Amino acid sequence: MEVWLLLGGFILLLLLRVPIALSLVISSVITAISLGLPLSALMQRMVSGLNSFSLIAIPFFILAGEIMNQGGISNRLIQLSNIIIGKIRGGLAMVNVLASTFFGGISGSAVADVSSLGSVLIPMMKKKKYDPDYAVAVTVSGATQGVLIPPSHNMIIYSAAAGGVSIGSLFLGGLLPGLLLGGALMVTAYLIAVKRGYPKGEPIPRKEVPRIVREGLLGVLMAVIIIGGIISGIFTATESAAIGVLYAFVVTFFVYRDIPISRMGSILMNTFKTLAMVMFLIAASSGFGWLLAYLQVPAMVTQGLIHISSNEVLLLLLINAILLFLGTIMDMAPLILIMTPILLPVVTQLGMDPVHFGVILIFNLAIGLITPPVGSALFVGCAVGKLSIEKATRALVPFYVAMVAVLLLITFVPETVLWLPKLLAP
Repeated sequence: MEVWLLLGGFILLLLLRVPIALSLVISSVITAISLGLPLSALMQRMVSGLNSFSLIAIPFFILAGEIMNQGGISNRLIQLSNIIIGKIRGGLAMVNVLASTFFGGISGSAVADVSSLGSVLIPMMKKKKYDPDYAVAVTVSGATQGVLIPPSHNMIIYSAAAGGVSIGSLFLGGLLPGLLLGGALMVTAYLIAVKRGYPKGEPIPRKEVPRIVREGLLGVLMAVIIIGGIISGIFTATESAAIGVLYAFVVTFFVYRDIPISRMGSILMNTFKTLAMVMFLIAASSGFGWLLAYLQVPAMVTQGLIHISSNEVLLLLLINAILLFLGTIMDMAPLILIMTPILLPVVTQLGMDPVHFGVILIFNLAIGLITPPVGSALFVGCAVGKLSIEKATRALVPFYVAMVAVLLLITFVPETVLWLPKLLAP
């Protein structure tokens, strides 16, 4: 009965549009009272969920991304991408995806990617006679790379939820799938551009190229410093995040100098707002997860799925289907915190590496970010492009196909995820 009370209460509160974190807390408190557990024990579990050194990296990564986001990095990455790939048919769409690849290594957020790059590229694509639905579809699908390409704070959340999986290995594990995703989206965008006859990109004056490359690479270098520091053992993930903030501050205010240093106040305010939501959610999910374990829900799910079929391929397809469905109705962070303790025992019993599962989990939920009815990146893209959700979703269909194809590839070919961690962080 308490299992139904915990899960049913949570779902009911969501249907009543209670915020996710509050829904987790309220359903946990009611279940604890029903079980006769002291509420002080539940509160201690919530606090202990935040008592992790690795979680200190999250505010630093959020702050670094916010500094670079407001500091003019998006325009420079667009120009850098235009030099690399902008001359082919539908070049502006290719630039859109490639700029998202670069930006994903700085912000780690799909929503930040859409709001920053989309505000520049969607109007630019419309001006060049690209269809509005295509412009929005390319922008929001490309933005999903941000949660896979390191550094991604969602990987840190998964690491904490999974009991301390190596953050460095997760960062490396997400890199190749993120690049495969970007390549698949570029191919899809190119085929549609050829079919619709979109124009080629305009050449950039040769004298401007050195400046554009220099300023663009300065932004990309932040991700290289963070990942290189973790892999080499020079920094921990938390220390590398702090170095990233320092680097972003120097480049933004003393090299780019597009915004005055007085903007730091608003940057810190935005960071604190995001951080408060993330940390409250982690605390609430920790208490909820403790009750799931107390009620042996993960063991029930493991036995239930294995009872359905002992075929590994069928089970992995079923897990992907469950995650894709849940991604359409809930946001990424709470799903990572809720589903990791439930599904990780299942895939571990199948012999899957926790790093491999973490990338699969986050890839599934990345698709959910651009899928109605709760796709936050999709909503932002439609608002920027002034397009209805229905039109954007129809235009996204070929991009959904490409994303699911890459998802199946990384699911059934583990080396696409594990090769780099084994090579660089054994």
